[in-house]
Amino acid sequence: MDLTGKIAIVTGAAKGIGREIAFLLAKHGADVTVADLDQEGADAVAEEIRSLGRRSRGVQVNVANRPEVTAMVRDTIEHFGDLDILVNNAGITRDAMLHKMTEEQFDEVIAVHMKGTFLCMQAAAIHMREKRKGKIVNISSIAGKVGNIGQVNYSGAKAGIVGMTKAAAKELAKYGVCVNAVQPGFIDTDMTRAVPEKVRQIKIAEIPMERIGVPLDIAKAVVFLSSDYSDYMTGTVLEVTGGRYM
Repeated sequence: MDLTGKIAIVTGAAKGIGREIAFLLAKHGADVTVADLDQEGADAVAEEIRSLGRRSRGVQVNVANRPEVTAMVRDTIEHFGDLDILVNNAGITRDAMLHKMTEEQFDEVIAVHMKGTFLCMQAAAIHMREKRKGKIVNISSIAGKVGNIGQVNYSGAKAGIVGMTKAAAKELAKYGVCVNAVQPGFIDTDMTRAVPEKVRQIKIAEIPMERIGVPLDIAKAVVFLSSDYSDYMTGTVLEVTGGRYM
């Protein structure tokens, strides 16, 4: 899968799954805007990508803020000359049981995941529609399909991303823009490392492939959906779960 000459934006790319996605896109030839609320982390990832011989820049952005998202897309196009790939990966958790979850905890998660995905898709789609080509990949979660205890906000937001993906895919298909989503399962990230070890082992035992996923597993799916190999796919939701929910 050759992405040479392609320009990508990856949000939430300072660490974890987003960082791995940015690196793998670059390893396949793409130049990457590394976007994150953490400017220092974004800059560090961009510097590592440049060491691979690709162009990259770190950008601080709150994806729930329209002016910042607009500037991120505009500046990427001005700096690199185009925008071919958008990966909406930015996300947060504010876990609490339903009866204890505050309105603020709910609103924060919805704002980053759903509003953020909407704003980024909208800003990128304006450019992609005009050139009649582009790939948008939204990172959902298997929680959006099966739900997670203590994550009414997160599960709801990730389910919403699936709905937005399908709606945007229908709108943009005639303009040559493919919009797809990836639903990661139990992946080894900072968030899952906070899960008690006993619970982690129970979850891993439920996975037919008998291992926890790693960020690279998700990045590989994203690179596929960002490449020409997926040109006849849109509105698709790829589950990357090791078979846990089949």
